[in-house]
Amino acid sequence: MQDWTEQELKTAIQWKRTFCVYLYTPMCGTCQVASRMLSIVLEMFPDITCGKMNMNFAKDIPAQYEIESVPCLLIFKEGQPEKKIYAFQSVPYLYDILKGAI
Repeated sequence: MQDWTEQELKTAIQWKRTFCVYLYTPMCGTCQVASRMLSIVLEMFPDITCGKMNMNFAKDIPAQYEIESVPCLLIFKEGQPEKKIYAFQSVPYLYDILKGAI
């Protein structure tokens, strides 16, 4: 996953494809665990684009997408947010979520 800016997220939305963006803060321990799990799952889905955004530097994103906490995985389809995941329960759980998104 590469770090995205707000502009890069807007560009991805214009693609009108399925993609995800992982929202985190660097000092969040749960975010670090979730990032590792998500990285494992994304290896199984090479066709899914997934960026990550540090919420300390993305001032408009939390309000725009009603983000309640981090970590959060936003899944977009056709340029619209389709799903928000806050509980990164396990690798198999994330696998099922992403498999259902494509």
